[in-house]
Amino acid sequence: MKSKKHFSLLTLLLISILSLALVGCSDKESSTEDTKSTESDTADAEESAAEYPIVIKHAFGETTIEEKPERVATIAWSNQDVALALGVVPVGFSAANYGVQDDSGMLPWTAEKLKELGEENPNIYQDTDGLDFEAIADSNPDVILAAYSGITQEEYDTLSEIAPVVAYQDIPWVTSWRDQITYNSIGMGMEEEGKQLLADTEKLIQDKVSEYPEIKGKKAAFAMFTATDLSKFYIYTPGDPRGDFLGDLGMEFPESVQNQIENPDSFYLELSAENADALSDVEIFVAYGDDTTLAALQADPILGNVPAIKNGAVAIIGDNTPLAAAGTPSPLSIEYTIDDYLTLISDAAKKIK
Repeated sequence: MKSKKHFSLLTLLLISILSLALVGCSDKESSTEDTKSTESDTADAEESAAEYPIVIKHAFGETTIEEKPERVATIAWSNQDVALALGVVPVGFSAANYGVQDDSGMLPWTAEKLKELGEENPNIYQDTDGLDFEAIADSNPDVILAAYSGITQEEYDTLSEIAPVVAYQDIPWVTSWRDQITYNSIGMGMEEEGKQLLADTEKLIQDKVSEYPEIKGKKAAFAMFTATDLSKFYIYTPGDPRGDFLGDLGMEFPESVQNQIENPDSFYLELSAENADALSDVEIFVAYGDDTTLAALQADPILGNVPAIKNGAVAIIGDNTPLAAAGTPSPLSIEYTIDDYLTLISDAAKKIK
């Protein structure tokens, strides 16, 4: 995600078809008509559940959606996953720029869901170096979902000339997966379906976490270390989706690190090695890296003495992998990666002394 220039991590939904078998026998005609009537009434009730116009307030003011969008476009990171999880194939969405293992521009959970919904040739905007306004306009959207993004005022204004835009609420690139679902689903005229998706995702997380009682209540921090320069490092704050998701998994943000945060709007905290004592109550680290990262941390004369690092209670997530991309979660990425993620953290928790 280009607005997070220092990290490039990011830290990226169906038309339900109901078939009715019509029976030609005259003695079943009345029953068939009753069924049709019931289905029609249900459809009318669902349509009226969303009252138009819908007004969504956000960082750039407010967006008005006059009627239910039929053509949904998404930009930036993972907004397409909300639409897909709700059964709607976007008319266009941004290529993923981190964690992709092929030339598809899609992370595996996005590709899997598209296949499930029968879309074999998705329209992907190649806008990782800047929004492709022409391609977005050519897809002729009725709404543009960008609840998780880093768009500027100028970009928002340009996009708004194409279609109503659902922007982030306050700060770029810190929208939680819950708010992604909430505001994008409202923008799609699917607020009630969004609430159900929220509930289903939360239940999935709770069910999975219950299988790993050893991580409950542990003090954990999502960090970024550079093995070639350990003079400084970064901790993602609870306001960042990566830090926030550790809380969803039943862990706690270390108080000693919390006390170092001076700017509540920042999604990360930069610390020098001399501040390593701020990590004294961290029990588990989650960090990007490779199979040399932990050894480099343990060999460092300062960081090597941090208890969690010394004990090896560090869950290393391979850099530029799908699991690393899932650090900034979406409803689809959570379902796809949560078992692998919890297994890594569980292994780290078993090394706490």
